[in-house]
Amino acid sequence: MADVNLRRAAPIACGGLLAAGAALVAFNDPSAPGSRFPACTFHAATGLWCPGCGLTRGFHQLLTGHPLAALGENMFVPLALVAIVGAWWSWLRTSYGRPPLVLPRWAPRLIAVALPAALVAYGVLRNIPSEPFTALAP
Repeated sequence: MADVNLRRAAPIACGGLLAAGAALVAFNDPSAPGSRFPACTFHAATGLWCPGCGLTRGFHQLLTGHPLAALGENMFVPLALVAIVGAWWSWLRTSYGRPPLVLPRWAPRLIAVALPAALVAYGVLRNIPSEPFTALAP
């Protein structure tokens, strides 16, 4: 019985931590001077924008009601949000004995091949210093 309770409590606790993290990002602007959010190590070391640069700022914009500004920070904000919520929801369902969320048959191949290719392409394109690519930089 204790194992069942722990299995059910873990995703609920994780969901609470995700909500707390979302609140932290919503109420503290990562782009504000003196922000306590860590800077991107890759950007600090190379001066280049990685595919993840701007995700925290994008989530801040999304959580404060500015979805277009969120896309301006990083176009993968909606995809990251769907992935996080979907994975958590599937975990919660399975902890209560329900079947996990099932992806369409084509999705695993898309995730394994197209997503990494899109991330690499996005990382390259957002570092080209001419129009229209400069719009991809956060």
